[in-house]
Amino acid sequence: MNLMNNMDSENRVVLNVGGIRHETYKATLKKIPATRLSRLTEALGNYDPVLNEYFFDRHPGVFAQVLNYYRTGKLHYPTDVCGPLFEEELSFWGLDSNQVEPCCWMTYTQHRNTQETLAVLDRLDLDTEKPTDEEVAKKFGFEDAYNKGKVSWWQHLKPQIWSLFDEPYSSNAAKIIGIISVFFICVSIISFCLKTHPDMRVPYIRNITVKTANQNTSWVLDKTQTNAHIAFFYIECVCNAWFTFEIMVRFISSPSKLRFITSSVNIIDYIATLSFFIDLILQRFASHLENADILEFFSIIRIMRLFKLTRHSSGLKILIQTFRASAKELTLLVFFLVLGIVIFASLVYYAERIQINPHNDFNSIPLGLWWALVTMTTVGYGDMTPKTYIGMFVGALCALAGVLTIALPVPVIVSNFTMYYSHTQARAKLPKRRRRVCPVELSRPPRLPGNCNTSQGGPGVCNTGSGKLPSSNAPSTGSMDQAIRRMNANRTITKDVILPKMETKEPVGNV
Repeated sequence: MNLMNNMDSENRVVLNVGGIRHETYKATLKKIPATRLSRLTEALGNYDPVLNEYFFDRHPGVFAQVLNYYRTGKLHYPTDVCGPLFEEELSFWGLDSNQVEPCCWMTYTQHRNTQETLAVLDRLDLDTEKPTDEEVAKKFGFEDAYNKGKVSWWQHLKPQIWSLFDEPYSSNAAKIIGIISVFFICVSIISFCLKTHPDMRVPYIRNITVKTANQNTSWVLDKTQTNAHIAFFYIECVCNAWFTFEIMVRFISSPSKLRFITSSVNIIDYIATLSFFIDLILQRFASHLENADILEFFSIIRIMRLFKLTRHSSGLKILIQTFRASAKELTLLVFFLVLGIVIFASLVYYAERIQINPHNDFNSIPLGLWWALVTMTTVGYGDMTPKTYIGMFVGALCALAGVLTIALPVPVIVSNFTMYYSHTQARAKLPKRRRRVCPVELSRPPRLPGNCNTSQGGPGVCNTGSGKLPSSNAPSTGSMDQAIRRMNANRTITKDVILPKMETKEPVGNV
């Protein structure tokens, strides 16, 4: 019986992970080869021959799931730890994170979605805290000159100009520049809209010479068109002068010229500004051409300057990013909407022709497309309505299908907006400067000059030749660690079997 107990104890191994002692069979750790636990030997540095255990300074809660994976072959995710910590622990033990069970996969992968969201928010540049000089030097590409202490006056002035015109919350002066920019944007948009009002326009009168019936010449005043008041022209000149100055300053002081040119908001900005100067040239040299008013249609691009307000509002940035993240759902919405429009336009066209209907509004399927569109979007202008009972039934189905089709992707869009907005609010409340954790190596006991004799003094004990201990009375760090482990050896041991009662020597650890 004692022989069987000795054999059983030799087949067991004790693992001390973060102060919690676990006991299992060696054969259990061999179930998953090529991992850290499958290659345990007494020659490892973390093996304690006194306590006969392996010590790992790792997270004990995660290791409980790791050891359970060796026992059952199923890896579950503990809900009380963060996802990156779980991945780091699995990487330390040599396990694959893709082996997580399907029941825990959704909970486990939530941190990946969070990390993607935080990466997107980093690209949106929503932080309002002033960066350090080192971060500024790295951003503008003169990090080497900064480390050498040879920063030129332009390298020192360039980030300040950029912050002044592109980062409205970096300083009080930048806030003033931002207010001026928003003011000119609003004035430009209001001027563009008001100059189309009839009361804000001046009639264009021409003196036309005509021949009368008596072959005499006469002249008449002809009001052919109206032009905007001259005050709107001066307003546009002042606003576009500011926009031109702002674009040039931001381009000169930008950290990356290529990124500045390819930015969508900047593309809208300099196209809108360029349209003003093109409009001036066309009015000067192409106003005598027929249908010259059509050229004014391209000036509508100036309305797109409203997107410049995204630089001054984090909410607008989040809203635009929400539509980007919901692009798949919006594409699916458009697809089903187009599918429903074609189907119900065809149905209502033939439904209205089954019965005698002298007031039929659906003379063709293309006309039915317009009716199906305004019906599925729940607008309902009333310009086209079905008159037959079958047509009314088709119209009811069209309205119901439109409500369901439009309502389905709305929760996804709202969820994306809530996710981005909540993370933005959380980032704003987090402390920006955190204490750095420096890696500290374990201290070793000092060794005196002399020969180290491992046979007499045991492993790691140096013999100075006198047969006496070193003069220092302070215990070594290694001996202190072993003493602490012996004091904590009475902690609970989690094991996969019930240990039999030993009658001979003292067991490895107290259960």
